[in-house]
Amino acid sequence: MAQQTTALPKIATRQQWLTERKVLLEKEKEATRTMDSVRAARRRLPMVKIEKNYTFAGPDGEVSLTDLFDGRRQLIVHHFMYFDEPDRFCPSCSLEADQNYNRHLLLELHMPLAAVCRAPADRILEEKKKKNWNFPFYSSRNSDFNYDFQATIDPDRNREYNYRDADETTGFNGYQGDTAGKSVFLRDGDEVYHSYSAYARGTGLLAMHYNYLDLTPYGRQEAWEDSPEGWPQKPMYE
Repeated sequence: MAQQTTALPKIATRQQWLTERKVLLEKEKEATRTMDSVRAARRRLPMVKIEKNYTFAGPDGEVSLTDLFDGRRQLIVHHFMYFDEPDRFCPSCSLEADQNYNRHLLLELHMPLAAVCRAPADRILEEKKKKNWNFPFYSSRNSDFNYDFQATIDPDRNREYNYRDADETTGFNGYQGDTAGKSVFLRDGDEVYHSYSAYARGTGLLAMHYNYLDLTPYGRQEAWEDSPEGWPQKPMYE
């Protein structure tokens, strides 16, 4: 829980507030235009053919990466964080799952979303029942999937796609274990391609609760944020 504080933003007249709000609005517009440019570049990013046969354990047995598409052309995979000790699923990933990922909208656009993590299949099933989750959720425990797509950082595991610097991406110096991430795949007939991955804060825009918190004076209340002295803050992912 974040520390309690008596710190407050400065108090201004309505006209003073409006003047500063308009300055901030210009910065927000600039950020929106920048993100539009980033999204345009993302749509032009090349893709890589998947050569390895990844398999996942689900409620009905073993499935392939192609099976996760459910007959559609595109696929989003949520790399769901899991902690072996103690045995638990990431609170932030779980909160995002509670929001149901807006899966209905995605499916209307022929874009299935599936969660994948290292937890055993029976442990995933137990968690789904407890949380009343109804989205596809698979175990990659007997696969290289997490390591190849660097959703799990382990220097002792061979990672086919060594494109990610964990320190730069997550800010966790020497961190080993799972990190929050999303990967996107495209299917052309029987061929599957990897088009995109993002991790940690790179996926923050997808978490609705974070976007709500970003509108408030105290923000996400996490230690990495540039906040005034005395603002409540806690370690990231606490």
